[in-house]
Amino acid sequence: MRTEKRLSTEIDANVPTAARMYDHYLGGKDNYAADRAACEELDKVVPSTRALALNNRRFLQRVVKALAAEYGIRQFLDHGSGLPTQDNVHQVAQAVDPESRVIYVDNDPMVLVHGRALLEQNERTAVIHADMRDTDGIFSHPDTQRLIDFSQPVAVLFNSVFHCIPDSETDGPLAVVRRVTERIVPGSYLVMCQLVSEDPEVRAFVTDFMDQTTQGHWGRVRQEKDVAEWFEGMDILEPGLVEVSTWRPDSELIPRQLTQEWIEFGGVGRLR
Repeated sequence: MRTEKRLSTEIDANVPTAARMYDHYLGGKDNYAADRAACEELDKVVPSTRALALNNRRFLQRVVKALAAEYGIRQFLDHGSGLPTQDNVHQVAQAVDPESRVIYVDNDPMVLVHGRALLEQNERTAVIHADMRDTDGIFSHPDTQRLIDFSQPVAVLFNSVFHCIPDSETDGPLAVVRRVTERIVPGSYLVMCQLVSEDPEVRAFVTDFMDQTTQGHWGRVRQEKDVAEWFEGMDILEPGLVEVSTWRPDSELIPRQLTQEWIEFGGVGRLR
């Protein structure tokens, strides 16, 4: 059994978080000077990060639309959802079918505050303040039990979040994936991607920089082979595991990364 960590409910504007840095890259306003300064430092070594963040967000929107419109999924469990922005998971899914249900999970207290304010009038959507590794707590949460029917297929999202947790036999990405797949029925889907680089210097720099910047709330930049391991035993939807801007693009007018020093890599797997 994993040891539970006590989640902070206080917002520290002086310590950057991945959620607020991501918000800044997406052009949001729910971030602080410390988050923006961290992004500026990161850009000096990995200048394609803003385009990468935008492409990742659009990948999420395309995936949710495809799962709802083409595969009939009506319930979504979004781990590490981040701060609300435009075309969130519930908005995309409910545009296909207003009956779609969505659970957002994040450990950042700012996400909880803004998310709950946004969703006050949406009874088919809820935000849970939890660590994405706390599978038992997430799946047994009253809101999850109210909205998600685990006897039916569900889409479980780990979109650009696994690089935020370190490797561990009990709490690393692979362990989390295995716990989740034990609880969902065949025909369910897992959406997983993370920051990867085949350059060891880039991996080392970003991993160390983000670990220090976020005061330990970070895992590591991995390689494509690490991501592929998470999908073992699943049927991977076409076009396979790819740089996410190339996953079923709906337009050629997408922002291109300035360099390829790191990419967002992943895809969608269907549980057999």
